[in-house]
Amino acid sequence: MEFLEQNNLIGLFIGFCMFLVIGLFHVLVVRAEYYLSKKSWILFLVIGIVFAAAALLVRNFPISTLLSVVAFSCFWSIYEVIEQEERVRKGWAKMNPKRKNYYQK
Repeated sequence: MEFLEQNNLIGLFIGFCMFLVIGLFHVLVVRAEYYLSKKSWILFLVIGIVFAAAALLVRNFPISTLLSVVAFSCFWSIYEVIEQEERVRKGWAKMNPKRKNYYQK
């Protein structure tokens, strides 16, 4: 971390980590809806609260920022997992064949 501070690279480091977190959460939302259904929003809520609390407790600015990014990515994933169910219903995303009757109304 000292190297990043000395070379004024903290902003780029945080931006790169945000890029990775957003990409990871895109995959997590798709998988969570596929395996756990829309109910996985509860998991995203709990994990988001844990990471937000951790961000409040950590005094290191870059680490606290990254914890916050993960927390709010979890919170945004709540919305996305609900939208993912709609994308599956419309046929835009892959449906879990074990829950086929769940989508047919």
